[in-house]
Amino acid sequence: MHSNNLRLATTRDLPRGLFIDRWGTLCELPPMGFAKRPSEVEFIPGVLDAMYEATRLGWNLYIIGNEEAVAHGHMTEAQWDAVNEHIEQALRGHGVDLTRSYASLEVPEINGTPGQPSVFRLPETGAFFHALHNDKVDLSKSWVIGDSTIELAAGWRADMHTMGVRTGLGLSDGQLHVEPAIVVADLPEAIACLRRAGAEAA
Repeated sequence: MHSNNLRLATTRDLPRGLFIDRWGTLCELPPMGFAKRPSEVEFIPGVLDAMYEATRLGWNLYIIGNEEAVAHGHMTEAQWDAVNEHIEQALRGHGVDLTRSYASLEVPEINGTPGQPSVFRLPETGAFFHALHNDKVDLSKSWVIGDSTIELAAGWRADMHTMGVRTGLGLSDGQLHVEPAIVVADLPEAIACLRRAGAEAA
């Protein structure tokens, strides 16, 4: 896959969306790949300030990610809800205006048995088009920021801009072939990149 052009989404037409991967981009990647309780959630340094800056810049902010641990029985849906609420509360407490949080708890197959497919399971594009229809987000001016090829491939499929980060998996998962428009160290640098582009376009 090849990303769309390198032009930064800098126009002032709103709303524009930032779709940010949960584990490895916003929060540290847990050892098991999922957090079973709020105490296991650790934000990557600088991301809360970066998310607040993105709020000030007028972006619609979304969190995305697959949370298949529920389907595999590693945690209950109630445990996932507590983890998700902890993340959202931390963002709100830092002045971050989060538009929505998307999480696919389903998997298409469990040990060879058909599971429950979902259009919200990355690299499907359901989250983006849900935001398009419900929040009127202009996907052509929106970005997906993540540490794995799964969410970036989903962004590419929705004809959005993509930016990779070197935190978490650092795009080393190798599940899909995708070339993000830009690769930066972490989410704070990603937001700074978009801020600079907006200043240059002003």
